[in-house]
Amino acid sequence: MAMPKLEVPLLFLFFFFFFLALTPSRAQTFGPPLVSPIQKDASTLQYIVTAYLQSQPQETKLLLDLGASYIWINCDDYNSSSYRHIPCTTLLDEYVGCFACLMNCRDSNPNCGDSVCVLKPENPFQPSFSGNEQYAPALVDYFSMLTVDNTGSIGGPSSSSPFTFIFSCGYKENLEGLARGVTGSAGLGRSSISIPVQASAIYHYPRYFALCLSGSKTRPGAAFVGTKGPYKFGRRIDLSKPLAYTPLLLNPVGKYSYPDLKKPSSEYFIGVTSIKVNGKAVALNQSLLAIDSGNGSGGTKLSTVVPYTQLETSIYKAVTEAFVKAAASSPFNLTTTKPVQPFSVCYPASNVRSTRAGPTMPAIDLVMHRNDVVWKILGSNSMVRVAEKGGADVWCLGFVDAGVRPKTSVFAGDPSIVIGGHQMEDNFLQFDLESMRLGFSSSVLSRGTSCASFRFAAKTG
Repeated sequence: MAMPKLEVPLLFLFFFFFFLALTPSRAQTFGPPLVSPIQKDASTLQYIVTAYLQSQPQETKLLLDLGASYIWINCDDYNSSSYRHIPCTTLLDEYVGCFACLMNCRDSNPNCGDSVCVLKPENPFQPSFSGNEQYAPALVDYFSMLTVDNTGSIGGPSSSSPFTFIFSCGYKENLEGLARGVTGSAGLGRSSISIPVQASAIYHYPRYFALCLSGSKTRPGAAFVGTKGPYKFGRRIDLSKPLAYTPLLLNPVGKYSYPDLKKPSSEYFIGVTSIKVNGKAVALNQSLLAIDSGNGSGGTKLSTVVPYTQLETSIYKAVTEAFVKAAASSPFNLTTTKPVQPFSVCYPASNVRSTRAGPTMPAIDLVMHRNDVVWKILGSNSMVRVAEKGGADVWCLGFVDAGVRPKTSVFAGDPSIVIGGHQMEDNFLQFDLESMRLGFSSSVLSRGTSCASFRFAAKTG
């Protein structure tokens, strides 16, 4: 079937969106900010958000991928009367950054079109640059989320009409490795069509989003788009106050770079300049902490698709040795036991004291651009409880040796540190895309609240 003709209002919307996206707006917002619960899948350790897509909004589970460029959805089962493809050789095609143009595909389904823009569905759990990359048409269709009411504390059903968003199609085979029930990915990365950037352009929201990953096995955390706060948790504690801030750094060499064409990474990097264990600096190769402008290697990346923080081998060895030494000293007096994979440093749970901030362990400090800007990792985030039925019951240091692993791409290097999901749980993270800075809280458990204490209203209708 030939692609349906675009109506004039939709063409106007395309160029109106294009104009808004390039022009910072301070107009009054069209509606309350967006919010989604963040569920953690127990079997895959993936974080999942909820959105509503299609002409008759359907609840859709999407992988939360902090560094991905855009939304993609499995279109093999996509049933909507309102979607439109993006024609090639248009301003919107150039703005979206389409990979190619799909030609002479005339079946009547979203994954097919003639002379239409295509993107690449990004699944971080499938091998990259394997030679079998799939591309799929870009769509414009209805997208919505829940909204935050005017008290700043209840996530209620969306009261505003869904708006048209740009996203990529995908195929069933692109779902390999994703948690059960997940049908795509929610990209929050540095791109012109990530969720926070599109929401800002369409709804006139400020370019902010925030994540609060839950450490609870049963209760969700929360993701916010389009608000500077307040973010009320538990007994109406505003987690946006106080926050420490550090710049968000641009890695100039992303995974789609080539030797003669560097494309910036869509992922978020921060400038860790040193690491301390129990207040003492760890001797590190400082060159590993900076981003190499030639191939993009080094530096510190934030990731919601890596379950535990990954450290380059020499950094891992130095940090774990310092941790074991500190844990053996007073007042901890701990002796390691047989480790449990994927960890290499574990302690008998019966020997470890616990507080509301988790097991009592030496603190690990990530020192940022200034010595007084520190992301403090306490026991709740540094340690992982592993209790095997009829077997070991231990607390393990929740960092892993990155070792020799696949490169980010053929031409782009790996980061030296990847801060993973476990280390972010019950830490409030605010991404200010206007000033390009990260606000972070360290663990909120010490404040008597948690990321699981945001109150989501029951759905109605």
